[in-house]
Amino acid sequence: MDTMRERFVSVTSHALDEDPRLALVLAEITMDGFRPDRQRHPNRVINVGIREQLLVGVGGGLALTGLRPIMHTFASFLVERPFEQVKLDFGHQGTGGVLVSASASYDWPAGGFTHMAPGDVALMDTLDGWTVHVPGHPDEAEALLRHAYAAGDDKVYVRLSQQSNAAARPVDGLRLRTVREGSAEAGVVVAVGPLLDNVLAATAGLDVTVLYATTVRPFDDAALREAVGRATTDVVLVEPYLAGTSTAAAAQALSEVPHRVLGLGVGRAELRRYGTIEEHTAAHGLDPHSLRERISAFLR
Repeated sequence: MDTMRERFVSVTSHALDEDPRLALVLAEITMDGFRPDRQRHPNRVINVGIREQLLVGVGGGLALTGLRPIMHTFASFLVERPFEQVKLDFGHQGTGGVLVSASASYDWPAGGFTHMAPGDVALMDTLDGWTVHVPGHPDEAEALLRHAYAAGDDKVYVRLSQQSNAAARPVDGLRLRTVREGSAEAGVVVAVGPLLDNVLAATAGLDVTVLYATTVRPFDDAALREAVGRATTDVVLVEPYLAGTSTAAAAQALSEVPHRVLGLGVGRAELRRYGTIEEHTAAHGLDPHSLRERISAFLR
């Protein structure tokens, strides 16, 4: 199976051929995959070098000319480093574009903390009007990328990861999906993107409803309210980025229903040992065994 990043290359390459309004801006990362596209579309495939603020600034400028820019690099260099440009060159200017990240929260542990971005979605959440997609499988990434490219002049962030669930689920860029039904009184668990398989393993045999989110902003208030019903219930959010990122969104959705919310995700403390992706997942308590203990303790 190819990775989400590899799927991004193939989908974007075809999209550039099909839609003359699309433009791609890179900062060296993944440039090798797009060399043929740069030859075919030299005015719409631009590599700015290792200058991430310029990456976003050029994208903002292209948007002002009427093009739909796609900007791509590691999440830490796409959201955190040029955040001021994201805020001003798109939000303040009232333009749209597509940010497509790679490396997620800790997908390249050997790169160290400079190449990790567990706070990216929380940071994007401070800005108005951004749609945030978090696919959990390359097929979902393809569908959400196509959705983002065709989204008029909207502002969209697509968060790609090296991690993946074993199978893809239907996604539409809008809704939470119910993948397991239990009694609402027993609790609702919302699994985001590539953590779905871990959540399903962790909740096996538990009487809980499991919802799957690949689009986390805007948050699907209606689906969560429907899953909860009118009873007092507990909600657990399991997100592949900073723990608690969506607790406020869930609480707002359930403002008229008695509830408790537990946010599970990547911890704030920096893990200073390289290790593997799996070791980082376990260290943050996001492996199936740890999740079962944490979810069960909360629901009790």
